[in-house]
Amino acid sequence: MGHNKIIGEKIRNIRESQQLSIEDVAERSGLNMEQIKRIEDNTDFPSLAPLIKIARVLGVRLGTFLDDQAELGPVICRKSEASHAKSISFSNNATQTRKHMSYQSLSQDKSGRHMEPFLIDIESSKGADFIMSTHEGEEFIFVLGGIVEINYGKNTYILEEGDSIYYDSIVAHHVHAANGGTARILGVIYTPY
Repeated sequence: MGHNKIIGEKIRNIRESQQLSIEDVAERSGLNMEQIKRIEDNTDFPSLAPLIKIARVLGVRLGTFLDDQAELGPVICRKSEASHAKSISFSNNATQTRKHMSYQSLSQDKSGRHMEPFLIDIESSKGADFIMSTHEGEEFIFVLGGIVEINYGKNTYILEEGDSIYYDSIVAHHVHAANGGTARILGVIYTPY
């Protein structure tokens, strides 16, 4: 059973346990009901921004949706395991079924965390339709390979292998591989409650 299946079920279970309707969540998160339904039914691979908004409404951490089980100790992710670890795919745009990023959580068993570290493979995004996302918190990105283009507010930054960037997520931003190439990044997302 894929990871994405679990995300929709977890959201529905938490929402129902709080006696909230899809309408309530839509109203409080600013997302539309259709989008929330699609996420709960696992029709869509949601991008992080709506998941963060839903987590806020439900009063849970983003990690709650991504976790399989919680461990209190440190979580070590070995390079050798990393390639076989479950990866979660998000597409940045519901109408674009082609997934252009695959996220692999490096912390999915750490409970009570506030940071979400991901190893992210960015596939070629020629002609992709980019949606800028904004959410509370901070993000740190370190480029492991390839060239990454980051739109942040009105500016564009080009990062090469070994470069990193740290920014506030509340400013509209979008991350993609430059010039239709591919890239690999370490991304750490911090979401306050």
